[in-house]
Amino acid sequence: MPNPNPAPLCDRPIGVFDSGLGGLTVVRAIRTQLPHESIIYLGDTARVPYGARSPETIIRYARTCGRALAARNIKMLVVACNTVSAVALDVLRVELDLPVLGVIVPGASAAVQASRSGRIGVIATTSTVASGAYARAVAAQSSTAEVHSLAAPLLVPLVEEGWLDDPITEQVIARYLAELVPHEIDALVLGCTHYPMLHGPLERVAARVLGAQVAVVDSAQATASELKDFLSQRGLATTLPHSTLKLMVTDRPQQFAAVASRFLGHTIEDVSLIDL
Repeated sequence: MPNPNPAPLCDRPIGVFDSGLGGLTVVRAIRTQLPHESIIYLGDTARVPYGARSPETIIRYARTCGRALAARNIKMLVVACNTVSAVALDVLRVELDLPVLGVIVPGASAAVQASRSGRIGVIATTSTVASGAYARAVAAQSSTAEVHSLAAPLLVPLVEEGWLDDPITEQVIARYLAELVPHEIDALVLGCTHYPMLHGPLERVAARVLGAQVAVVDSAQATASELKDFLSQRGLATTLPHSTLKLMVTDRPQQFAAVASRFLGHTIEDVSLIDL
C-alpha cells in the first residue's frame, strides 16, 4: 500500500548497492562528507563476486538490485561497484526513474587532476579492466592522458579476510604494481571499492615500487565528493538534522555484519536479509 505521506524528495534516503562488502567504503565516505544523508545499502552477497561475470550477467544482477532499492522510495541510486559501473549504468538510467551515479567517472576525474604527466595506472577487477571503462572515462576528461590498467583480483579476498596490514598483502601488492613500473605512472586509481581498505599498504608499496611521486586516488572519496556536488546542484540535499543507515544483503547477514563493522569503523548489529 503506498505511503499516504511520503517524505519530500530531498529527505528520502540514498540507495547504494554493490555485489558484496566493497561498496561499504563508498558508504563510509558518503557518511563522512554528507553526515545528514540517510542511506539504504544493498550487498548482493548471494551472487558475489561480480568481477569475473559476463556483461550480460552483470546487467541482469544490476537490474534486480536497482529495482529493489528503487522500490524503497530512494531519491537517487549510487552504484558502489566498479564492475557494474563499467557495464550497466546506462541500462539502469534508462530503466529507473532516478538519478544514477557510478564510481568510475569520479575516480577518473580525480586521477586526471592528480596526474602531472598524464600517465595513469588503474588496478581493478578482471571485468572492469576488460571493459575499458576507465580508459574511456579518462579520455573524456583529457585527450592526452594515458591509462594503463591491471587486474588485481587477489586483493579482494585479502581485504575480506581482514589481512589489511599483513606482509603477505604487501607482497601481493608489490607483485601487481611491479607490472606498472615500465609505464612510469604518477597517479594510481583504486578501481575496486574493496581497495580503499588497503589505502595505507598501497601507498607504502606504491612509493617503494613506483616512486614517491605517485598519487593514490581513492574512487570512494571521489564518488562521495561528486555526490555532494550533485545533491547541492539539484536541490536534493536533505533538510533533516539526523541520518539513518539500513543494511540489506541477499545471503549470510551475520557474517556480513561482522566484516561490515571493520569497513565502517563501528559495530554493526542489524542487517536485513532480502530475497531478490
